[in-house]
Amino acid sequence: MNEALTSLLAVLNDLGLLWFAAGSVASSIHGLPRYTNDVDLLVDIDDVVVEEVAARVGAEFYMDVDEAKRSIRLGRGFNMMHLATASKIDIFPVGRDSFHRSELARASEEIWTIPGADSIRLVVASAEDTVLSKLRWYQLGGMTSDRQWGDILGVATRRGLDWDYMREWAPVVGVVALLDRLQKELEHKVL
Repeated sequence: MNEALTSLLAVLNDLGLLWFAAGSVASSIHGLPRYTNDVDLLVDIDDVVVEEVAARVGAEFYMDVDEAKRSIRLGRGFNMMHLATASKIDIFPVGRDSFHRSELARASEEIWTIPGADSIRLVVASAEDTVLSKLRWYQLGGMTSDRQWGDILGVATRRGLDWDYMREWAPVVGVVALLDRLQKELEHKVL
């Protein structure tokens, strides 16, 4: 994964595109480390610059440029496959979404250690934004994934989380009830 990610991030950085890692990578950094099959990157990308990304990654990645453009216009993610390692990187456009814009502004550089591989420096979503995003994905998945809920609990048990920030954004993200459930579950664990 490091080889694929390092290569793609070099291209994004050379193009001056802002990005941050989210999803399971962020929850592994802020909470309980776990193996993940792919990396989720939120990128401030549009359907014009995606052609430049494709040209720069060349034959190193498989990427359907037309599908990527369509996905960006619809505000959805697309994936890139690193051919040498079969590592998958999912790219989600930041777009005009106010929450994603806030995530981008709050993201900071962290070290991600992959067992059996070298560490890599990444810009990563904050712990609070990771909780909110994971709650949204948990909800979209029908609230049945023990793995997602475990990721959320792993991050939420950190000391010093800004719960006021999370309560402020929960209505925007659409996860007020889930954030309340999480807080109650954490309170019961402490007792």
